[in-house]
Amino acid sequence: MRPFIVVSDGFDKSLFEGLKNTPEFEVHSESKLTQDQLKELLPKVNGLVIRSATKVMQDYLDLAPNLKYVIRAGAGTDNIDKAACEKVGVRVSNTPGANNNSAAEHAVALMMTVLRKTAYAHKTMSNGGWDKSKFVGVELANKKVGIMGFGQIGQIVAKRIGGFDPEVLFYDPFQETSDLPYATKCDDLKTLFSECDIITLHTPLMDATRNLVNKELLSLMKPGAILINASRGGIVDEEALLETLKEGKIRGAGFDVFATEPLPEDSPLRSLDNLVMTPHLGASTEEAQFRVGEMAVHQLKEFFINENLLNEVKA
Repeated sequence: MRPFIVVSDGFDKSLFEGLKNTPEFEVHSESKLTQDQLKELLPKVNGLVIRSATKVMQDYLDLAPNLKYVIRAGAGTDNIDKAACEKVGVRVSNTPGANNNSAAEHAVALMMTVLRKTAYAHKTMSNGGWDKSKFVGVELANKKVGIMGFGQIGQIVAKRIGGFDPEVLFYDPFQETSDLPYATKCDDLKTLFSECDIITLHTPLMDATRNLVNKELLSLMKPGAILINASRGGIVDEEALLETLKEGKIRGAGFDVFATEPLPEDSPLRSLDNLVMTPHLGASTEEAQFRVGEMAVHQLKEFFINENLLNEVKA
């Protein structure tokens, strides 16, 4: 019997069609499903490809006795209960690196949007306004940029902003040096948050980083500083962020990720006029979606046809 493969959260169209035409697999006809539709299919699923919307927790595993393999089409796997998967023999992989450039570019886009107030200016223009005096911005050039987490994405951000002649400080317990002449390691997060004009977060979500950016760190930021998070929701204490922004303690923030996604309609974060928000778009480029899809298809073939597990992620 051919393995039954379900892609739940969308996939590059050409790659999905190619996967469906792979004779070794039976592939569900649609590549984007509601969670209720997915639950109906789980009892017969052998391989599952997800992005950030689907959360593979114990309740899903209980419905999927034939599941053998979960691929997170992206890097972060905090939406998968890897320990629970391990207990029932379900293997987990991600597609590391495929989203890196897109995520880094989105962080830079959020920086520019917050600094130059373009999102707010566009909103007033759409409503018939011409409020030029309200939208005096700040340049990125020659600013001190702090990068929390200097892995692949953090390093790409540092490279992409190089043309703005920044001074970059980074904090990462696993990264000691940088090849960039304008980037130096910071000894601790307190120094990073107190000295930088722009702080951008690029760490994974785990126990050690959950709510790591708390009221104390936020209170150290300069009044004119901005905070960018295009990494993972949950790294920032959102209650502390709300208080900081409501009271105008910093210039503003740009967030692509949130502790609960989708962000609830009644979230008080939605009411802030100094917070630019996007709905987890970091990996939402045509190029990134092709790359993650290409890697996922290759990993499915390797696992089910060649019995070779690539890019495994353990609890």
